[in-house]
Amino acid sequence: MDPLVHLMDGPRARSAFTLRVVMGPPWAIDVRDGAALALVVVTGGRVWLRREGVDPVPAGPGDVLLVRGPEPYVVSGDPDTTPRTVVEPGNRCVDLDGRELRLSMGHGVGTWGNDAEGPDTMIIGAYEDTGEIGRLALAALPPLAVLPAGSVDAAVVALLTREITTARVAQSALNDRLLDCLLVMSVRAWLESHPDSAPNWLSGRHDPVVARALDLVHEHPDHAWTLDALARRCAVSRATLAARFTRGVGDPPMSYLRNWRLTLACDLLVAEPDLGLGSLAARVGYGSAFAFSTAFKNRFGASPTEYRRAKTGAAHAVGVS
Repeated sequence: MDPLVHLMDGPRARSAFTLRVVMGPPWAIDVRDGAALALVVVTGGRVWLRREGVDPVPAGPGDVLLVRGPEPYVVSGDPDTTPRTVVEPGNRCVDLDGRELRLSMGHGVGTWGNDAEGPDTMIIGAYEDTGEIGRLALAALPPLAVLPAGSVDAAVVALLTREITTARVAQSALNDRLLDCLLVMSVRAWLESHPDSAPNWLSGRHDPVVARALDLVHEHPDHAWTLDALARRCAVSRATLAARFTRGVGDPPMSYLRNWRLTLACDLLVAEPDLGLGSLAARVGYGSAFAFSTAFKNRFGASPTEYRRAKTGAAHAVGVS
């Protein structure tokens, strides 16, 4: 199991922002919501995306745009159109004079835009925070990744579109899972088409011994691993495992294990705010809350409690449940 899997199996989207957007020319939206990641699937017409330091990029039906935040970007029907609509943190949409546009540009359930029959249509999903595991998995992406039509399953796009625009029971939960599916499909497609940009945890899996060690570490972080124990489970010597793992992943096995445990702990602190430090420490392989807290503070410069307070406070500030 690699970190990309944990975008689905571990902490994941919770009440993520999803919307169907319908626009008619001329139009341009300045997105300044501060989201950690945006996923845009063009479903009709032609859309341009531009941001500082990146040339304007066109996208047509079926194309997927992955935009790493929190830096702003502009999505428009023409690269030269000046934005007159701004999306602020908390998904507050205003014009240049600060007037709210949510109601005036609404067109029924989950649909928003300047023209209900506009030719340029898209599905937008935004993650306020991808979590530490998400950041690890997404680190290989450029600030703006463009995936051609066919990179994600059109049936999933169609289902998400239907759910966004239909008020049904548990809609938010289903939207989150469908958005996660599209994200994993998109990231996987990007990594497969750009193998040189793949992070070490993915490229290292070409070695079966390293792949076995990674699976054990990812699936059982609570186990009391030693280099000897890990080597025995991989059916190689300590020296062989250490050499092949370090060559394939870039870190020695025990260093990678420590970093993975603390990365997982970051997400658990936020995803399970009522989980005590003793229980959390046990779930990520530490013998005591004290040992875990010491390792955590040495790595991140803040105690687990301080980290949790800062992250959950930031989430509530932008209205994330």
